[in-house]
Amino acid sequence: MTTQTLDRLPTEEILGEPPWQRALRRLVKRRAAMTGLAVVVFFILVAVTAPLISPYDPLATSWAAVRKPPSAAHLFGTDDIGRDVLARIIWGSRASLLAGLVSVMLALAVGVPIGLFSGYAGGALDGTVMRLIDAMLAIPFLILAIALAAFLGPSLTNAMIAIGVTQMPVFARLTRAQVLSVKHEDYIEAARAVGNPQYRIVLRHIFPNIVPPLL
Repeated sequence: MTTQTLDRLPTEEILGEPPWQRALRRLVKRRAAMTGLAVVVFFILVAVTAPLISPYDPLATSWAAVRKPPSAAHLFGTDDIGRDVLARIIWGSRASLLAGLVSVMLALAVGVPIGLFSGYAGGALDGTVMRLIDAMLAIPFLILAIALAAFLGPSLTNAMIAIGVTQMPVFARLTRAQVLSVKHEDYIEAARAVGNPQYRIVLRHIFPNIVPPLL
């Protein structure tokens, strides 16, 4: 690298900037990313502070305030049995964020290991697992989620399980594709050559290199 090239590099990169600082600096420079982050943080704050900022009890009814239009007393109006819509939206953000987070974590926790070990093992095991995944992907997401929710029963927990199970095949197939793209790389062959056990190759050398596409 020439002196002229070094002069064009930021000082922190020359001095060895930590990866997390470099990622944060790039995030701050992207206006769309910062806008999305601000929206997510806003809804998280709304969910966390719901007991403090909610103007009414979301379950309280008032027959004197049925189907009221937006006003100073009820900014978003009221519903069919007199419940404040704004209060229900504020408290509902908790359920929405919880359902999204738990269902995605469940899909990752099940789908990633399946795709990871299936892609690395290959052969008949990989073929069998992928045919099962294809069968699940062939069923429309909404229909499968509704069927699972109906089978498990009506509750938020069961809804999160249903969404997580229906999203699991997507993460399994994505993980398998990433494993297939890296398992024959030189550094994997080098890890095999020095005698690393298979589980160590998968967890220590393959998995860290396929995390970014999964996120």
